[in-house]
Amino acid sequence: QVQLVESGGGLVQPGGSLRLSCAASGIIFSIRAMGWYRQAPGKERELVARIISDDTTNYADSVKGRFTISRDDAKNTVYLQMNRLKVEDTAVYYCNVGTEYYGHYWGQGTQVTVSS
Repeated sequence: QVQLVESGGGLVQPGGSLRLSCAASGIIFSIRAMGWYRQAPGKERELVARIISDDTTNYADSVKGRFTISRDDAKNTVYLQMNRLKVEDTAVYYCNVGTEYYGHYWGQGTQVTVSS
């Protein structure tokens, strides 16, 4: 069975950096896109960044120029490099993998807290 295991969250001061990782155990067929979502208390889950099979990327306006999504196919891992973090970035971050025929897979979520 496929599982997505997230790591890299934690507490960081404003202006700091974190790198989130999402490693897939098992084989995922027909991947269409990989992405990172986040959900803050009292708010709906939102798309932060996405990378599709042709390496096209999309970012939420609030993180453009600060966050970078990438993947390592050999390690079955997708990353989110987060720089110049703001208090508003505080949320639980979820990894997502969408497939052509087999639906979506979700990570368990990792907490990112930006505070001084």
